[in-house]
Order: sequence, then C-alpha cells, then structure tokens
Amino acid sequence: MTLEPLLAAPAVIQLHVAAAAGAFLLGLAQFAMPKGTPRHRAVGYVWVWLMAVLAVSSFWIHQIRLVGPFSPIHLLSMLTLVGLPRAVWLARHGRIAAHRRLMLVLFFFALIGAGIFTLLPGRLMYAVVFG
Repeated sequence: MTLEPLLAAPAVIQLHVAAAAGAFLLGLAQFAMPKGTPRHRAVGYVWVWLMAVLAVSSFWIHQIRLVGPFSPIHLLSMLTLVGLPRAVWLARHGRIAAHRRLMLVLFFFALIGAGIFTLLPGRLMYAVVFG
C-alpha cells in the first residue's frame, strides 16, 4: 500500500477519499453502537455530512466519461443526495424501520458498492491499495 498516488491527485479527489474513509469508519461504528441514543444521532449527522461531501465532490471527478463528463457513479451521487435528507426525515418522523433500510442501502450501495469499483485496475485506489 502506498499513499503516493493519492497525495499526487487533485485536491477534490483527496477530499473525496477522505470523506469516503470517514463515512466508512463511522458507518461501521454506527453498526456497533446502540441505536436511538444521542451519540447515534450525532455520529449519524456527521456520517450524513460526509456522505454529502462524498457525493457532491464526485461531480468534479471525471475519470470515467460515458455521457459527456459523467458516468453512472454521478447518477448514484444524485440518488445519494436525495436519499440522505429522506433518511433523516424518516428518523425524525418516527419511521425507524424505513430509516434503517434507507441508511443500509446508502451504506452498502453508495459507499461500499461504489468503493469496490475504485479498486479496479487502472483506478487511483487500485494504485494506492495494490501499489
């Protein structure tokens, strides 16, 4: 593992990776913590902001261009930006089962699923992880 490719990348990519790493770690912490507590809510809000930074920053990353400067990841980013406030709204309105489902979808598809594609040969994170 080497951080050199990441440190040489544009600042928006570094921000994107930092937000992804933070969201991944906090997401794992959320799975382990008791739900509905003030700590769960506080960590959850930080996670939502990290995911928003992750999604928004993706619009300035254009390594894969399928439709103009955009790729399917950008569609996922738009869905994430819609899903995040929806998930918060669901929790605030007591719809906890729906909140839980949406947060799990966001974690596993928008974060983990998209993250797996960054590990394909030729991608920056492949170079970071596998040298």
